[in-house]
Amino acid sequence: MEKRWKVLGYDYEKIQLLKKSLGIHSALCSILVQRGLFTFESAKSYFRPAITDLHDPWLMKDMDKAVQRIRKALNTKEKILVYGDYDVDGTTAVACMYHFLNSIHSDVEFYLPHRYKEGYGISKAGIDFASENKYTLIISLDCGIKATQVITYANSLGIDFVVCDHHMPDDILPPAVAILDTKQPGCEYPFKELCGCGVGFKLIQALCINLSLPDSTWMKYLDLVATAIAADIVPITGENRVLTYFGLEKVNREPCTGIKALMDLSSLTRKVCVTDLVFVVAPRINAAGRMDDARKAVLLFIEEDYTKAIDLARLLHTDNTERKEADTTTTEQALFLLDNDLLLQSKKTTVLYHKDWHKGVVGIVASRLIEKYYRPTIVLTSSGDKVSGSARSVIGYNVYEAIHQCKDLLENYGGHFYAAGLTMKTENVEPFMTLFEKVVNDTITEELLIPEIVIDGEVAFKDINETFYKIICQMEPFGPDNMRPVFIARQVYETGYSRIVKESHIKFTLKQENFTMEGIGFGLAGKFSLLQPNIPIDVVFTIDENEWNGEKKLQLRVIDFKKSFVDDFD
Repeated sequence: MEKRWKVLGYDYEKIQLLKKSLGIHSALCSILVQRGLFTFESAKSYFRPAITDLHDPWLMKDMDKAVQRIRKALNTKEKILVYGDYDVDGTTAVACMYHFLNSIHSDVEFYLPHRYKEGYGISKAGIDFASENKYTLIISLDCGIKATQVITYANSLGIDFVVCDHHMPDDILPPAVAILDTKQPGCEYPFKELCGCGVGFKLIQALCINLSLPDSTWMKYLDLVATAIAADIVPITGENRVLTYFGLEKVNREPCTGIKALMDLSSLTRKVCVTDLVFVVAPRINAAGRMDDARKAVLLFIEEDYTKAIDLARLLHTDNTERKEADTTTTEQALFLLDNDLLLQSKKTTVLYHKDWHKGVVGIVASRLIEKYYRPTIVLTSSGDKVSGSARSVIGYNVYEAIHQCKDLLENYGGHFYAAGLTMKTENVEPFMTLFEKVVNDTITEELLIPEIVIDGEVAFKDINETFYKIICQMEPFGPDNMRPVFIARQVYETGYSRIVKESHIKFTLKQENFTMEGIGFGLAGKFSLLQPNIPIDVVFTIDENEWNGEKKLQLRVIDFKKSFVDDFD
């Protein structure tokens, strides 16, 4: 699939001022300016985060009400139920809150809805469980902001709610004692992009202040918060960057027993980065809720005995193996449907429904389909007497808003800009497919249907050295809105030594002026014919370090390349 290249613009004057104060390469200064860092002080804060950079939790709307209600429950020895979603964000949030409350209160339990029996969010079954077991306060995490009816039902049974969520609220808020959600109207909290675990973490922080507990009490949960931030694909800027920075530090220095067990079982011995949390740790946590019961993930994170933690980690590992098998099978079936239907291929959306697909992998499959058919995608399957599924989007298109425009055909829905979940009656599947296609067709541009590579700036081979690379490493942790820098080098020549490896990849040896760089381009073998002696190419890449036989060497991680035509760039 051909891709659009978009080279970001630059402000020459701001770059030169920053270069003068920092004394680093202008290409790096350009990236800092693009990311809103114009001064020495802002750059220093970026490169050297401090735990004191975290915002005061009391700035969050309703934080005082939440703490007051929880303090009342502690003082009167009420039964407290911690309720959360079954994904990584939800399970880590529940583990943090439960572990903290259990250390100061004798009557606390946690509850996670079963993905298939109860579905996403706060369920009536969960409320009934709380009522039957005489819980009078529920703290919901990563869910609840849309649960107006069920929280009203809980109130009628004498159960109060403190909602901790980060999803977009509806016009009518649920009747909770306190709502902690930075996206709700009237909340002036300075950072709006916390994940669900992050919101719960701020509540723990406020409770520690109120109870005069040391900072070490809330800091012990930073590794779980970082895991949630990485897995939930929220921006790693502002407060999330600080939380992730120190969370990774804890993961690498002194992780909780559960994370250590998952790392050991995955043979993860190198220094852990965000990518490891996303692709190694998070899938094993998610697999518990996708394939069976997410409760075991929470049990893993609150377990302090390593032997027991390893046993729980093995259960998650088994779930993940089953998840991979279901993922592969479903993806193959979905691609077969698309590859053999010209009408489906001609649309601007992909919406597929199969009653026997595994509900736990439909979101993953939607992402896989976008890799080949680049457009807003929804994969649906049967869930009891309803149909439910997951949506994924292309860069720059708000799939949640598109689904919102189809709300009259839905039983339930929720999510973010790029990912959402939805439930509908079986008879509404066809009408939904038609309406969703119309909404997307009316609102998406042709440009957004072509994959885009965002390029931070141009750099010459002669400037790529250890100092340059070390400064890039100091930009970590990488993630949404703070991605690993992508560079372009223009007028680069093939040396004659590049070759195809393992059928699909290219091992590059490229030259620019008198400087040679080696690199690897995964999945680029189909473009090998473009590498011709004396014909210049422009190459897009990130920089990493390759270690072979104990020797470390900088290399290009090639993303794409084309013949050198200036007109190709935005």
